[in-house]
Amino acid sequence: MNMKTLLIGVGLLVAVAAVFAMPYSNTVPRYAVNPGLLSEPHAFLENRCSACHTPLKGIEASNCIVCHANDEALLQREPTAFHGNIGSCKECHYEHSGRIQHPIAMDHSALSRIGFRQLRDSGDEEFNQGDSLARFLNVGRASSFQSQLNCTACHAKEDPHSSQFGSNCAACHETERWSIATFRHPSPRSQDCAQCHYGPPCHRTTHFREVCAQVADKPEAKVNECYSCHQTTSWNDIKGVGWYKSH
Repeated sequence: MNMKTLLIGVGLLVAVAAVFAMPYSNTVPRYAVNPGLLSEPHAFLENRCSACHTPLKGIEASNCIVCHANDEALLQREPTAFHGNIGSCKECHYEHSGRIQHPIAMDHSALSRIGFRQLRDSGDEEFNQGDSLARFLNVGRASSFQSQLNCTACHAKEDPHSSQFGSNCAACHETERWSIATFRHPSPRSQDCAQCHYGPPCHRTTHFREVCAQVADKPEAKVNECYSCHQTTSWNDIKGVGWYKSH
């Protein structure tokens, strides 16, 4: 072994030793090995990695639950109450991306994978049979479970259809986008609006006769004759009146 080879070898050993010594050196900034700043709510944990991370395991849900198990603001709201049973956090909640207020990446596929895992661990025989068949056919289960998510569990209060179309949202909607690209509104001359549209509360009281019908100058109009006053360009575009919003 010549001197040049020996010096190169020694240099490499010193470099490797320096890398392993970095976390333990007081002269090396700790941010040299920090993947990024924590979000605003977790900023106080900046120097306490073990609060979230477990050696050799990474982030465990149990570390999150220690602080968030009694989060009444989260657990008492219908759209977020499911967190009490989900038992998994890192799939949707991320950190080290800067001082943002809400470190959330809503991922419906992640929710389906969590549900898939919970069913698998439950020992449900029917599920295990389906899982085996999926592996045999080399078919992914995430997409199929995503289509079976219970949309109304989180979105019941956001249903613009007033439950007229049932709870099978996946029949029309996708999780990637709520709008339906292929939807085309019926002709403006259609007179069967009530098939899809349900009048607001004010249309089911004397307010309809005393105010709504008077504004539209249609005193004889009936509640289910939406076409008498409304236009399909916008629900608040009243025929002969224009844009009008009474509430």
